[in-house]
Amino acid sequence: MELKKYKLGEILDVTRGASLSGEYYATEGDYIRLTCGNFDYQNNCFKENTSKDNLYYIGEFRSEFLMKKGDIITPLTEQAIGLLGSTAIIPESGKYIQSQDIAKIVCKEDLLDKDFAFYLISSTIVKQQLSAAAQQTKIRHTSPDKIKDCIVWIPKLTEQKCIGKLLRTLDSKIELNRAINQNLEAMAKQLYDYWFVQFDFPDENGRPYKSSGGKMVWNEKLKREIPEGWDSIPIGNYAPCKGGYAFKSSDFYKRRGVPVIKIGNIRDDYTLDMTDCQCIENFDNSQFLAKRFDLVIAMTGATIGKFAISQRDYWVNQRVGRFELGDTPLNRLGYLFNSLKQDYFREQIFQIASGCAQPNISSEQIDAILILKPKDSILSQFNNICRSLLKQQSENLLQIEELTKQRDELLPFLMNGQVSVNSDLSDD
Repeated sequence: MELKKYKLGEILDVTRGASLSGEYYATEGDYIRLTCGNFDYQNNCFKENTSKDNLYYIGEFRSEFLMKKGDIITPLTEQAIGLLGSTAIIPESGKYIQSQDIAKIVCKEDLLDKDFAFYLISSTIVKQQLSAAAQQTKIRHTSPDKIKDCIVWIPKLTEQKCIGKLLRTLDSKIELNRAINQNLEAMAKQLYDYWFVQFDFPDENGRPYKSSGGKMVWNEKLKREIPEGWDSIPIGNYAPCKGGYAFKSSDFYKRRGVPVIKIGNIRDDYTLDMTDCQCIENFDNSQFLAKRFDLVIAMTGATIGKFAISQRDYWVNQRVGRFELGDTPLNRLGYLFNSLKQDYFREQIFQIASGCAQPNISSEQIDAILILKPKDSILSQFNNICRSLLKQQSENLLQIEELTKQRDELLPFLMNGQVSVNSDLSDD
């Protein structure tokens, strides 16, 4: 494959967004201002920003800053390490306003394919140049001119289109699996809320319990009314939490052995990010092994209270807890997983940890937190329903992991011309 050298500015344009006045920020409206929070830089895709509640903009702005579906954006401010060079694609027209921290990428279509450009901007060669040229302030910045100054080598347009189509196909499947998983999770949450918050689980006649006049009684420990015959239970009586092992830094390897879950591997979306992890060899103690469908939780630091479902076998580090769900964890996982999502649980975690200089909680303190104890028949029904949902989510996550690995391994070879794409195959 023949590659030709360009400055990015020769093959694309980069425009900065509007300076939006804070006096027009609002909690509702017709238009949402884009921020760096719209970049899922770990997965290199667009995400809705849920970190703020004043993302709407009700002031005047020029129409050129209203984004269209398919527009490519990249951040000009590095609010998290690794953010510069990330790319995202606008999912919907007429909804998002390009703000001054966001750059829009516009390809010169006779030289650069749009799909290829998306991966080119986020490639290692561009990210390294942006990082080297970034202004060294407390928060690093880049600019449209610095982006346009980056040097790249690209193939001819027909080959770009083949490469872009292949990578986009992989990402589309990844995005589809994520969307399916979000729907599956929403289904379980909705059922949990219906049964265990509104208490409209099916009674002995199949009718919604509370709405049909089911008797409610006051529970002093939980400080609320619950269905008659239900109770509270310490988490430790349902699934004891066990702390991880204090591995020494000298025990770790980069790629050899079984990966170790640390608090930084636990993501906000209840999954584990093990792309950058350390491993342990020659260790054999099942007490500290998280198996598939085990639930782990961060017990200290800024990540305290975050939890995730393990999809493979991992060792558990000392500041991570593992809930013991037995030999068939799916029989109990659904109820515990959704119970831990409740505000009540997070409030208890933070209340316990707030008395420490460094936020910290022990496995014994987690075990003592109370959760609702439904009747066994209702609990069993719920876990049975969740079993199939969690299994499907797991299969999708494992497929996402494999597709991501394929894409990330292919990307540098495709971008530097070491691997080419057969145009006939790319049309399949």
